[in-house]
Amino acid sequence: MEGFSAIILFLLVSCISRALGQTCEGNCGNTLDLCSCHPTCKSLKNCCADYKEYCVELFPYSGTSFGGTDFVVLDTTFNKSSQIVCRFNNETNTLGYVDDSSRGHCISPLLYQTGWVPLHISSDNGTTFTRVGSWLSVHTGKLDPKFKAVLVNSTKWQYYGTPNVGGSLEMTWNISLVRSERVNIELWGYRETGEPYSNLWRGEWQYLYSLTKDHSNNGSFSFTPKPAENGFSSWELGSLRVSPSTYPDGVWNVQAAWTEDHALAWHLEEKFRQNSSAWALEKCLAWDQLEAQLPSFLSEIIDCPCTLAQARADTGRFHTDYGCDIEKGSVCTYHPGSVHCVRAIQASPMYAAGQQCCYDSTGAQVLTADSIGGSTPDRAHDWGSPPYRRPPRIPGQSHWVYDVLSFYYCCLWSDNCNYYFKHRPSSDCRRYKSPSTAVVFGDPHFITFDGVSYSFNGKGEYTLVSTEKKQLTIQGRTEVVNGTIKATMLSAVAMKEGFSDVIEVRPDSSHSSLQVLQNQKSLSFAEQTWMDLHGVFVFSPTLTNVTVMFPSGAGVEVRLRGRTMTTTVLLPEEFRDSTLGLLGKMNGDAADDLALSNGQLVQNHSNPEEVFGFGASWAISNSSALFTYDSEDLLNTYFYAPRHDPTFIPVFSVPESPDDPLNNQASKICSGEGSEFCRYDILVGRSPTMGNATRLSFQSHISLVDDLRPVVSCGWLSPPVNGKKEGTTYLQGAKVQLFCSDGYALQGSAERVCQENGLWSGEETSCVVPSNVTGIVVGSVVGAAALIVIITTIVLCSRKQKR
Repeated sequence: MEGFSAIILFLLVSCISRALGQTCEGNCGNTLDLCSCHPTCKSLKNCCADYKEYCVELFPYSGTSFGGTDFVVLDTTFNKSSQIVCRFNNETNTLGYVDDSSRGHCISPLLYQTGWVPLHISSDNGTTFTRVGSWLSVHTGKLDPKFKAVLVNSTKWQYYGTPNVGGSLEMTWNISLVRSERVNIELWGYRETGEPYSNLWRGEWQYLYSLTKDHSNNGSFSFTPKPAENGFSSWELGSLRVSPSTYPDGVWNVQAAWTEDHALAWHLEEKFRQNSSAWALEKCLAWDQLEAQLPSFLSEIIDCPCTLAQARADTGRFHTDYGCDIEKGSVCTYHPGSVHCVRAIQASPMYAAGQQCCYDSTGAQVLTADSIGGSTPDRAHDWGSPPYRRPPRIPGQSHWVYDVLSFYYCCLWSDNCNYYFKHRPSSDCRRYKSPSTAVVFGDPHFITFDGVSYSFNGKGEYTLVSTEKKQLTIQGRTEVVNGTIKATMLSAVAMKEGFSDVIEVRPDSSHSSLQVLQNQKSLSFAEQTWMDLHGVFVFSPTLTNVTVMFPSGAGVEVRLRGRTMTTTVLLPEEFRDSTLGLLGKMNGDAADDLALSNGQLVQNHSNPEEVFGFGASWAISNSSALFTYDSEDLLNTYFYAPRHDPTFIPVFSVPESPDDPLNNQASKICSGEGSEFCRYDILVGRSPTMGNATRLSFQSHISLVDDLRPVVSCGWLSPPVNGKKEGTTYLQGAKVQLFCSDGYALQGSAERVCQENGLWSGEETSCVVPSNVTGIVVGSVVGAAALIVIITTIVLCSRKQKR
């Protein structure tokens, strides 16, 4: 009865809203004359009455790109007779249902892409699609384990049939992922067909066969695998799906739990089990021939950072590889000997190729010329690349087909890595250039790209970085620390590049965590830490850390320390000579960093009033603002007011009062370089906590600059033919010892040192067969001398006898 009353009430409200022209049906994202269907309407409290009915939220809001996730449409009531159809990306339909509580459900489909996908929901069996939302499709490697089935001892699955690997295999899953008493466990295979890099190139998932049917949904299944029949063993990559037994075999887009995609060693033909190494070598040679026919992508991928410190610091262009993460114990299955790997965030422009860089415990890059665990470039970027959906841009699977299976053939299932590394040689770091970095912290203090430090306590919204060349804009908003203190602090950062989504980061109302907005809509990172958005990636591993990454390689890190935000901007070399704003001109010349928006330079950097005028000149305009104004306070303080508040005059210098009770704390907390910022925040901001956060932010910036310091690389040095070397580090000051095998003599330098000019010292080393000319000459001389002695002795003896 309650459900019926709710439906009647909804219909009544809808009719009234429609009569007034206030319905959100077909208007999600818009602001109407009398009410709003824009995401900001919830906080502004001006939503149309049917906003939640038509502009829907989902739980969960994300799932694997393989599909099968059952999610609820929140705050929307359906009739029991509703026939729900869910349309993803305006092309793929799945059947939904209404549960006993009149809540609508959808099932996510198999997608060949990651990121937010448009969702439209019909309650009349697909006649009209009136409700609108978004679904987050996630790369299987980045998906939280609680959302997928797990291969117990996955290495055993992928080596099954090789020497000494056999027996039974086991998989487990969370039974709540499949609401059914009985389940089928199916094998699905993936392959790519058509000529590579042509319009006919396609990726394809296909149902192969079931391992078991009508199995109890108890969360576990084990079996002893057999070679696949009916030619199915030709499928070498796939995934297992746990789905309700009520569906026929291989039905698409039903509620299911999937394993990660993996090499299907366990079902390969009997020939593989009889001699896996020979089988794999044959595959390796076939791949070698294929690679020789494909275009080379190596010249267009980015070079690796030279050191582990650089790789972890260059967060605009490189991100941790989930398969080899020092923070998670360095389980580097494909890179033995390495402790950490990173991947280039962006795929290469033409071929969508990827770069992977691995480092050992000393922080040195590991190269494939020295080790099987070295850095390897990828024909297909593991994370895919926009617009996804077709090879080689399909996330995960394209990378498996062209880069991972071949590694199994040549390196893991046989000992023929030389074929693999011929086509996947490590990039060294001789062309790598560290990004430049600038920072805003405390209340607020600035360090420009060229190292100029200053404070600007204006109240308003300002341009931090603007570059016409790359169409990157980063804006900062400041607010008063509190009503009695004449100082401000950074309270929001908004940014975009080209036609990307606008990303804004700001503290939540409690100042205990950061809030991320995409085009003025709040994003939740409760289920996933990484999001592929339009023209930008966002990573938020904790509630207080957010990293934003743009296609240009620009990165913006936002950290919440105490109540203050620290914002670090990293820009690659391509931005040189093109930046303007509060973070200065990135050109290596500190003298012109403090340039007003009209181009005039600050004459006296130590004059706080003059610096204040410089900062005020970079106030943004209403037309260029990227911020979200979703409260009356924000509207009145910033949107309807001057972007720089001319009535707010801050305290320009630290008051030196011997009677100040905070003096002792300031002396204890603040010391060394940057102490003036820390003292300001304690003695003007009246907060030792803020001062300590400022000290930590300053030290972190100094460490970051040090980590990114350029280093000289001389490049890989090969051992001599018929010899060997000791030393696999090739940076300035590194020494490499060179030796020859027995029976060979060394020519050239036995030790070579990487010099400051990027060249190796000494002469090229070679190992040669020793020459016998000297021995022959010496032997001849000795023989001749002996002969002379003998002849002389005979003559003397003969003369003596005659006498």
